[in-house]
Amino acid sequence: MPLLNVKLIEGVFTPAQKQEMIRKLTDTMVSIEGENLRSVTWVVIEEVKSGDWGIGGNALTVSDVKALAEGRVKV
Repeated sequence: MPLLNVKLIEGVFTPAQKQEMIRKLTDTMVSIEGENLRSVTWVVIEEVKSGDWGIGGNALTVSDVKALAEGRVKV
């Protein structure tokens, strides 16, 4: 039974986007492991507070991630 653990910065993604992640990640795993394991494929989304996540020694905030998504800044 696979368990996929996804960590996101809180407040970046909408509930609909998180549902889409769960569906697509499950579909991806099922394409690898077979349809019989769909019902036991777990996807857990954990949200980390803005500023409590860092890359390269720099904390990332919601606004940083949104700027990245919009192409306004590069990491």
